[in-house]
Amino acid sequence: MSRVALVTGATQGLGLALVELLAQRMAPADTIYLTGRDHDRVAAAVAAMPVGGAQVRGEILDVTDPGGAERLADLLVARHGGVDIVFGNAVMRVGPDDDPRTIVREYAEVNNFGTTRLLRAFAPILRDDGRLIVVASSLGTLHQLAPVLHGRFDGAATLDEVDIQVGRWVEAVADGSARAGAWPGFVNIPSKIGQVAAVRALAAQRRETDRARGILIAAVCPGMINTPTSALWWDVSGAPTPAQAAVALVDLALEPVDPAQYGELVRYGSVLPWSPSAERRPLDGNARHSFAAVTYDG
Repeated sequence: MSRVALVTGATQGLGLALVELLAQRMAPADTIYLTGRDHDRVAAAVAAMPVGGAQVRGEILDVTDPGGAERLADLLVARHGGVDIVFGNAVMRVGPDDDPRTIVREYAEVNNFGTTRLLRAFAPILRDDGRLIVVASSLGTLHQLAPVLHGRFDGAATLDEVDIQVGRWVEAVADGSARAGAWPGFVNIPSKIGQVAAVRALAAQRRETDRARGILIAAVCPGMINTPTSALWWDVSGAPTPAQAAVALVDLALEPVDPAQYGELVRYGSVLPWSPSAERRPLDGNARHSFAAVTYDG
């Protein structure tokens, strides 16, 4: 059976690199959906794809549209009967001069509620041996959050509960009360933690069935990438290009499943511990954990 892949936020940067590499490594009979919210940019990205490899098709997906992901999932079921690989890569980026209070609602709508919409829509249509991967960051662990806030995300058992906690954080940032509390000032930290918490909540509900079917649901950290947005914050002159960073992510999507990675945040093939308590637990024989110091990773 030919395979079907989908990448969100795919008209530039890492998303575009993921589509290009998937097209190289998948078979000519396979189909990859390059998605974004702007029709012209989607069409231009598809037209610029190198010749050869899997077929690349463009589709419009605005992850802030409450029904957008579900409609696209229905379309893929009608065309193909399901999906094999999904990369959730849609992201709103922020710069040093952006005021968190003015941008946080739109930011969370894309990065967080867009992620949970994607998980709800595409997890049910994954075929056997499927992959559902959310592009996050090493900032998405509880190590980056004050202990008093850990229970908000560590205890979230459903996607709805994760959305509630993200919504409370958003309102605290928007009304200014977050500044007087324990929330970090960099909005990317709670947002990435919310993304990883969403992956963990969904995976906990599906773990046994997915393992029996060879399915992997995971978050992934691509590492620091040399992009114009990252350059606003850090010196990224020596960082990998999007094409280089895409390699480890596509490996995760195409290579055999490591059970230790299910529901976890994966960086360069190793699992990043979700919390300090996870570091103290005995490691599973198949686990490959990294205890390196956590820095910003896109």
